[in-house]
Amino acid sequence: MKIFTAQQIREADAYTIQHLPISSLDLMERAAGACTSWICKHFMPNTSVYIYCGMGNNGGDGLAITRLLRNRGYNAHAYVLHHSEKASADHAANREALLQKYPEALHDLPNTTSIQEPPANVLIVDAILGTGLSRPADGWIAGIIHQLQALYAAHTIIAIDLPSGMQADSSSLNTPVVKAHHTLSFEFYKLAFLFPENAGISGEVHILPIGLHPDYIEQTPTPFHISEESLIRTIYKPRSPFAHKGTYGHALLVAGSEGKMGAAILSAKSCLRAGVGLLSCHVPKCGYTIIQIAVPPAMCIVDEQYDHSSGFQTDPSKYKVIGIGPGIGTAAGTAWALERLLEQYRQPMVLDADALNIIAATPGLIDKVPKGSLLTPHPKEFERLFGKTANNREQLQVLSHNAVEKGLCILLKGRYTAMAFPDGSIYFNTTGNPGMATGGSGDVLTGILTSLLSQGYNSKDAMLMGVYIHGLAGDYAAETLSQEALTPEDIIDYLGKSFLRLRA
Repeated sequence: MKIFTAQQIREADAYTIQHLPISSLDLMERAAGACTSWICKHFMPNTSVYIYCGMGNNGGDGLAITRLLRNRGYNAHAYVLHHSEKASADHAANREALLQKYPEALHDLPNTTSIQEPPANVLIVDAILGTGLSRPADGWIAGIIHQLQALYAAHTIIAIDLPSGMQADSSSLNTPVVKAHHTLSFEFYKLAFLFPENAGISGEVHILPIGLHPDYIEQTPTPFHISEESLIRTIYKPRSPFAHKGTYGHALLVAGSEGKMGAAILSAKSCLRAGVGLLSCHVPKCGYTIIQIAVPPAMCIVDEQYDHSSGFQTDPSKYKVIGIGPGIGTAAGTAWALERLLEQYRQPMVLDADALNIIAATPGLIDKVPKGSLLTPHPKEFERLFGKTANNREQLQVLSHNAVEKGLCILLKGRYTAMAFPDGSIYFNTTGNPGMATGGSGDVLTGILTSLLSQGYNSKDAMLMGVYIHGLAGDYAAETLSQEALTPEDIIDYLGKSFLRLRA
């Protein structure tokens, strides 16, 4: 699924109106109808609904929703906030339609009025400001937004298109925004829904189709995408009946140090479960017995040092791919060994955890990372690598800039993990859940990515598919075990079910 800017969404509306053909008023009726159907599916007909409407097209949606809910027997009331002297044409048309049929449902609030707290159990719909907002809300309307924020605990709030005050393409950090339990948006995700700093503002986002013209969607370029299951299915390669272990590559995992061998075990097990042909693990001497017992299918290469890795006795070029970082620590010898490895091995690698911390602490070392390599930082590691940013929008720009400039595939872990690629594209992953926010989940991802690269997936496809099935396995585990009880081992256990889903 593509993610379009607010301007592109307006262009999609205009293109649809011109080419279907359909009037803008009828397109608004479609949007209002989709929202009304969703509300009716989730709330009983005896529900009272207060709909707060602005003077633009978002308010026009709200007026149409009021009329359509009344048609279905709901006690719906529209409260029009006169924050502008002039209403949009479609707003005015829907106002007239509501007045003609249900005049008692329309209430005007001049810009000197505060909203009254609704009675208990009233459903609140926010249709004040939409995607046309290009600057933070201020003045009287900002005060209204703050009043609606205060109703969040006592009432269910549904935002139409996006919560009022939220800017679709920019950061809304430290600006007044309505906090919603649900957001009913049309056709596409907005970038703002995917920013961590907006967590809890949009609530649960529901994308409702309204029949925008498919030609515009197909023909219009955008760097931003959602990695949906349909995309991952096109990436997935079923196994050949004549395959053998050499078909799926020989991977090397450099992982573990004294007290952190668990990270090595998790990465190795997930690498094997994700389908690698052969796996070797380079570990310090303290990890030899641990790996041999915990991961019998893996071959073990032992470092000269007891408690950390400090060098590689084998030719790294013999491996299809190398994954390095989980639990290796940042000892001086390990940092020296990583730098030598980056100088010798020129195939795409997977770098995570302490490998990234070493790179961040060593000026110029990131420039030695082979092109096409996969970097998997969490937010703090990302900050160490590329510096602090003012907000999530700026962070996204930094992520993309470094992926393009350095020729790397870089992800930024989070609820919607963002993945940036050398071609300038950015994808957001939607699988996964808060139960995966536990130590070791990232080590599992490193093993999966290493495995997929070893099997012949290109760097971009390996990252897209690896992140998706990692999250999907976590979702399956949470369904069975709960988010609270989920452990990294559970993610590994449900990888098989994730692959089965792709095969289905």
